[in-house]
Amino acid sequence: MLYEMIGVVRPGRLSEVKEIAKTAGKIVLDNKGVVRGVSNWGTFLLPKPLRKLQIKHNVGHHFILRFDSSAQTQHLVRRTMSLDPRLLRYSIVKMGEKFEHIKDVEGVANFSSSS
Repeated sequence: MLYEMIGVVRPGRLSEVKEIAKTAGKIVLDNKGVVRGVSNWGTFLLPKPLRKLQIKHNVGHHFILRFDSSAQTQHLVRRTMSLDPRLLRYSIVKMGEKFEHIKDVEGVANFSSSS
């Protein structure tokens, strides 16, 4: 199954974003999954202030990771990401189950700004 993980990391160092994406990708690869791609969207203002570990955050560094894996692997990624204090928010969405649904999905999720 194809999944898309959208993560919001506390702003600051790009190395933290890379470490979190690498950790999630390693879990997928170690469990016989495939990482389709990672997109770094950069730092954006959050819709509303977010409090994590008694610190108020107004901006977050966004990234997207697309991967094919089993449901058990997706749960393992979800459990691991929930324990990382650097990750402010994350969401994993199932993009499709059958090949016909996911054959045209690219690895990189491009950010399109409406002008």
